[in-house]
Amino acid sequence: MHDIVLIPGDGIGPEITRSVTKILEKAGAEINWIECEAGEETYNKSGTPLPDKTLDAIKKHRIALKGPLATPVGSGFRSVNVSLRQEFNLYSNIRPAKSLPNIESPFQNVDIVTFRENTQGLYIGKEQWAKEGEHAESIAVVTREASRKIITAAFEYAKSHNRKKVTLVHKANILKLTTGLFLEVGREVAKSYPDIEFEDLIVDNMAMQMVLRPQQFDIIVTTNLFGDILSDLASGLVGGLGVTGAANIGDDAAIFEAVHGSAPDIAGKNLANPTALLFSAMMMLDYLGEKTVMNRILSALYRVLQDQKYVCTPDIGGSGNTATYTEAICAALDF
Repeated sequence: MHDIVLIPGDGIGPEITRSVTKILEKAGAEINWIECEAGEETYNKSGTPLPDKTLDAIKKHRIALKGPLATPVGSGFRSVNVSLRQEFNLYSNIRPAKSLPNIESPFQNVDIVTFRENTQGLYIGKEQWAKEGEHAESIAVVTREASRKIITAAFEYAKSHNRKKVTLVHKANILKLTTGLFLEVGREVAKSYPDIEFEDLIVDNMAMQMVLRPQQFDIIVTTNLFGDILSDLASGLVGGLGVTGAANIGDDAAIFEAVHGSAPDIAGKNLANPTALLFSAMMMLDYLGEKTVMNRILSALYRVLQDQKYVCTPDIGGSGNTATYTEAICAALDF
């Protein structure tokens, strides 16, 4: 039995969380959920978006599954997602994007996994006014140690998952010290993995190449801001953020999450798509070593997408809702 912290989140979070936990239970996952709160609704109730009780639970159990959390834009409290990544040094943000049956997209046979350094870069939020209201500055931090950790994680994933190539993305032609260091470390690490092809691309060229021929890419590893952008781009190639999962993994803790928004406009209407959080939960099962359960769920999901698309939620081309989609996946688990 695995003790896992469960954070339903804001907006549609509670609905898709109920869907995913139901599917995992049906599949035979032995999980004891410890439900905790975080996000905007929690802030409105208690004055903090990340209560000590939630932090303490994650510190104790070291693994969490998290729904979407709303974050104010331009003002208000700091992103809970960023706070959690830094609190537990979850340096590796892993975002697979793979073509799915019957999910509309102009691209086919896409299978990309993005590794994003999760604790440094511009996301440390180190900003200041040089001249109040007129001149703002932001500092990006890149260290050799953090770079080595995320790049090594990408190569180790490639090795363990029979992947053939790692592409390191940078802007070392302009940002010579920060992303230049990241590239230097990447070239050093690559020497230890002679059986895996290594290449590096400048980020603007990378963005273009991803929409010209995404099938050429396998594993992508990059810095925090570039990874944030490119992982969303990769999701767009296969149908959007609603169909891709995510993991934040450190040396001794992991948080699995849906990275799409909280969609308050459809909250409570039985229209929310649980696919992204379900993929995140499957990544969690893989992390726990529960590959048999993970593969059962993946097979059931593919059967539903292939043969019962009509039961799916409208955002992925179905005429069903959260409940019909969830029930169909549960039923497919019986075969």
